[in-house]
Amino acid sequence: MSAGPGPEDRYSAASGNPKNANNNGGYNSGMIVFSYIIGGIVVWSLIGWVLDILLRTHWIVLAGAFTGLAGGFYLSFARRFGPTGSKKADGNTKRSRRQRD
Repeated sequence: MSAGPGPEDRYSAASGNPKNANNNGGYNSGMIVFSYIIGGIVVWSLIGWVLDILLRTHWIVLAGAFTGLAGGFYLSFARRFGPTGSKKADGNTKRSRRQRD
């Protein structure tokens, strides 16, 4: 019976994949994290801005920016701290014998 992948098998956008020798881990991982965070802030701020116009308020854009920031961090780090990262770097899923039967 397998307990799932250990901490050494998990990786996130923030850390890159240390087992992949062909990647430029630091730069590429940094750009992924940066784009998730900035993209989340921009998209959710725009949604908040539209809702501010429709509802005639002034605070939803700020709530949208914080929501986008939190979502960007979640997308960047969720796999590292998630339950059992179901997908490995090579695209194969690792399942226990019980799940396969």
